[in-house]
Amino acid sequence: MTANTPSEKHPKGLYVLFATEMWERFSYYSMLAMFTLYLRDTSGEGFAWTSDNATKLYANYLMFVYASPLIGGWLADRKLGYRKAVMIGGLFFVAGHLLLSVRSMTAVYAALTCLVIGNGLFKPNISAMVGNLYPEGSHLKDRAYNIFYMGINVGAFLAPVVAEFVRGKFGFHPAFAVAAGGMVLSVAILWKFKRHIEHVDRRPSGRVTAAHATAVTADAPPASVSQQDLAGAGRQGTMEAVPEWKRIGALIIIFLIVIVFWMVFHQNGSTMTYWANENTDWKVTGIISNAINPGWVIILTFPLVAFWRWLDGKGLEPSTPVKMAIGMFLTGAAFFILFVGAKVGEGTVTDGNPYNFRVSPLWLLGAYGVLTLGELMLSPMGLSLVSKVAPIRFRGVMMGGWFMATAIGNKLTQIGELWDDWLHSTFWLLLSGSAAFMAVVLLFLLRPLKKAMPGV
Repeated sequence: MTANTPSEKHPKGLYVLFATEMWERFSYYSMLAMFTLYLRDTSGEGFAWTSDNATKLYANYLMFVYASPLIGGWLADRKLGYRKAVMIGGLFFVAGHLLLSVRSMTAVYAALTCLVIGNGLFKPNISAMVGNLYPEGSHLKDRAYNIFYMGINVGAFLAPVVAEFVRGKFGFHPAFAVAAGGMVLSVAILWKFKRHIEHVDRRPSGRVTAAHATAVTADAPPASVSQQDLAGAGRQGTMEAVPEWKRIGALIIIFLIVIVFWMVFHQNGSTMTYWANENTDWKVTGIISNAINPGWVIILTFPLVAFWRWLDGKGLEPSTPVKMAIGMFLTGAAFFILFVGAKVGEGTVTDGNPYNFRVSPLWLLGAYGVLTLGELMLSPMGLSLVSKVAPIRFRGVMMGGWFMATAIGNKLTQIGELWDDWLHSTFWLLLSGSAAFMAVVLLFLLRPLKKAMPGV
């Protein structure tokens, strides 16, 4: 088959998968926006958990969510096929959200189990189906992933907005039922329009490939939005000349960066939500704050892509390690903004309670803007970087390492247990310092990293 010409149109299957993924992300992020606040709720709907216990369960859930695609991708490749895996995963999602609409701790744990299984079957395989819509070398594939990724963030943006409204009017349990309704729409779209995607339901090489799996670990655009990837094939010979141990060592450093990044970044569903709920001066709950990051992603992505294209035209686009260092510095800067906001708030306390203050929403909006820019500098590289750097005979192991690093980072979001023990300003400073420290480490290691990963 020949590559698409620029005048060709995207297949209808892309828009089927776009809508399927958008409603799945709507359901996923509806639940995530409410979950820790639901556990802590003292009105009788929730369970009056402490922040420590809610944060711990949240961290464990994220760890399993981000590890589950390894199994789900394997099952689809070996046994189920992509479309069937996605359909089954969608049904597990529906069950999980419906279980959350019942007030029972047994139901909560059963729901989380269903959601982890559903995510493992759904996420890697719908991403693979997008890639399979196009022949190898297609000029449309990169643009297809950008369209698909926009569906992810539209769903992620709408979810907290709708969840905030429904919870405010009717309570947590109806809001979880609405999340289940979003997933029903997702599955219904995939079933109704299956004729447009049945031809891409094939079993490729027996693994989830890097080109298809970026959306598995992070809801960010694929690495191909960077102009460097467009010329990457010609650099493979240079990469092969680097000793294997150097390339593996470089990837281990990247994995350490990823661990710290996710530990810090995914405070958005726990401590950043608590901050938005209790320390932000607005007339909504912390649920709505979970719409800020996808909103910034939608706003910033394409200007950033245009900026990289402009730098590339001048031969100035930074290498991947440099982008990652900048991303970590920006991540640290985002939490430093929250540190300053907390110090301002703590300075206004008059009743002796250092947690009893509210500050302008601008602190949170600004911090999220900087954090999202850092995310877009760092997160999209993902498995694409692993696929280009890892020696062929260790590629499967190193890709597993990427997933493991991501899962560990999400488990370490449990650091949020310090939220009620430390001043909020001190906690934000810890996160800021952790990200900044890893950025400094990257800067010191830039030269050997560039030698170990030439051309990326």
